[in-house]
Amino acid sequence: MVSLEEFAKKWETDFACLSPVARRYPFRLNSYFEGLIRKAGDSIWKQVVPDTREITDTSGFEDPLAEEALSPAPNLVHRYPNRVLWLVNDRCALHCRFCTRKRRWTESPLREPDIKPALDYIASQEQIADVLLSGGDPLLLAEDRLYEILAKLREIKHVEIIRIGSRVPCALPGAVTPRLAAMLSRFHPLYINIHFNHPLEITPESRLACSILADAGISLGSQTVLLRDVNDSEEILAGLFQKLLTIRVRPYYLMQMDLTSGTGHFRTPVSTGLRILRKLRNWISGPAMPQFVIDLPGGRGKIPLFPNMIREINDREMIVKNYKEEYCIYPLLEGESEGLRAELAPR
Repeated sequence: MVSLEEFAKKWETDFACLSPVARRYPFRLNSYFEGLIRKAGDSIWKQVVPDTREITDTSGFEDPLAEEALSPAPNLVHRYPNRVLWLVNDRCALHCRFCTRKRRWTESPLREPDIKPALDYIASQEQIADVLLSGGDPLLLAEDRLYEILAKLREIKHVEIIRIGSRVPCALPGAVTPRLAAMLSRFHPLYINIHFNHPLEITPESRLACSILADAGISLGSQTVLLRDVNDSEEILAGLFQKLLTIRVRPYYLMQMDLTSGTGHFRTPVSTGLRILRKLRNWISGPAMPQFVIDLPGGRGKIPLFPNMIREINDREMIVKNYKEEYCIYPLLEGESEGLRAELAPR
């Protein structure tokens, strides 16, 4: 790992300015991801280098998604009826300055957590069919520890799907090995959602990491966070989403920034995400189009948002705007307009 003092000296930036931020929200960066920085202040830099606004921003919440309140067992979050989020590690390949769980960076409760309470809870709730492992990063656990967790989950008959949320294939791709992928492949159906934010993160190394996982039959998706002055343009995201398909990673979510304390300078207006998706529609491949979602404060869940392409509905037809900004007429069935208006009306 790169120390903040070493980083500041190398990049000729003000260590005295950065260190108060890092005392509250520690700096963590590996040499691989540092190597993606092309110049101070670029899109990679902004994701990982402390910013004084992190400690002066008074907006947002320490726990915006109410994960602690929705935790029936240590490190387990049960928000939706049929699935749970299990935080199995506290260590990441790097600290993203916009992280939803940056409140946990100064704690170390998860290195060797007692997994029995979480497993007992999952086993007792027969409606739980889907378990998402996160943290921290599950792929940075010792391999035998991750194997133990996956094996124990597979012993629970009603758990049908296991998912892993990870930034390792993007942020520390050398940690993905054929041996790790072979171990993971023993627990299908298994899915990995990777966190890619910018086309510069797709490198020969991250391509290889994704190839190793995909060749093991693991379905790969990407969750991208929409970040002000990092990736909030259709050109950047079009490049990212299209490139992800070339490394066998399906863009899954484009996520509006969570309302986390110390991250307000990354937040874009909701209209920005809607505008970008509208602009990208039909200009990039269909499988490259993610859902734009907001994770509602207070643990109320994710909701998808869609650009409104409908301009008018009358008794005979619907007038829509297409990807070329052309107005087009779509004929409706007799009596269809009433139900369509009702479906689209605010509730």
